[in-house]
Amino acid sequence: MDRKKLVLLLGALIIAIGTAFAARSIFAGGAAPDAEAAAVPTGPRVLVAKRALTAGTIITADALGFQPWPKELVQDAYFIDGEADMNKLLGTVVRFPITAGEPVTQGALVAPGDRGFLAAALAPGMRAVTVPVSATTGVAGFVFAGDRVDLVLTQAVEGENGTQPLKAAETVLRNLRVLATDQTVEKTVDENGKTEVTEFRTVTLEVTPKIAEKIAVAQTIGTLSLALRSIADSQSELERAVAAGDVQIPAGATPEQEERILKAAMARPVDKGTTFSTGGDVSRFQRTTVPPKNGGQQQAAPSYSPPPAPRRSTADSSSSAPAPVYRGPSVRVTRGKETTEESVRSGAGAVISSQSSGVKRAGQVLPSAGATVVF
Repeated sequence: MDRKKLVLLLGALIIAIGTAFAARSIFAGGAAPDAEAAAVPTGPRVLVAKRALTAGTIITADALGFQPWPKELVQDAYFIDGEADMNKLLGTVVRFPITAGEPVTQGALVAPGDRGFLAAALAPGMRAVTVPVSATTGVAGFVFAGDRVDLVLTQAVEGENGTQPLKAAETVLRNLRVLATDQTVEKTVDENGKTEVTEFRTVTLEVTPKIAEKIAVAQTIGTLSLALRSIADSQSELERAVAAGDVQIPAGATPEQEERILKAAMARPVDKGTTFSTGGDVSRFQRTTVPPKNGGQQQAAPSYSPPPAPRRSTADSSSSAPAPVYRGPSVRVTRGKETTEESVRSGAGAVISSQSSGVKRAGQVLPSAGATVVF
């Protein structure tokens, strides 16, 4: 091969390599901006739901967050980062369901004090009732909105004619959700970020219509006290409901439907299987049963049984003499056809036994006298 052909071959090779690199850089440079623009929106950051929020959910710090959003899709009803105060949204209530990742609009949240706030906080089919409490019956203020409590009824069942009353405490309702305390749904935080514990006089609870009737009656019977439940008790309540057959999952249900059914069962108030304690369970000097309703007098059981009819011989069986009427502790002595009744004094049996060695008890015959002694 001569020198001219070799130079042309090397030149063509260099041009082909350069063309390949140029084409690669052109295609790579054109695709990169498009991919970057699709992955990260360049618009403002808007407030979105971090998880699915059902109607009546009380907003907490982990429920919402800011996320970049395409500028052309931003609406005036959105909460924009830098313009909205996240702290003011804590304690508000979701008016209608919001899916995870969906922007939160201003009309989707109801703030405390707004019209319809409590109605929005209630789950479908539920009611709100208010119970008066004190520092002792309200867990000393350690109850906040969103907590779950049990309701304990304390009462004294009075007897008649001054009999000792029955002291009793009964857990009448369990797993009730607290909606508000003294019209407050958010915790009070001091300047150091710590939750302040304050006493309150009323507690608003979420209940079913039937349980609302029970609470109204319970307030007229005795004193209602709150018992704060642990967060881990929700799982145990669910297991108890499943074991009792109260939770029914239809065949062919999807995992989402099954999760929704189980969550509803965990949030359901319970008015079955209540427990109670009486004064006798606490002190031996207190009653364990209801006082009698017969004028305070309990009918004492007799300490003895009525004696049997006296034995008579065959000759006495034709006698028409009526049998003596038993009127209390006494001794009947029968001699032939004649029967006499003698009152029993302390030690009377010993006296009779000492008079004759032939005397026997319980209707046996006295051989020496031919009489029958009945005790």
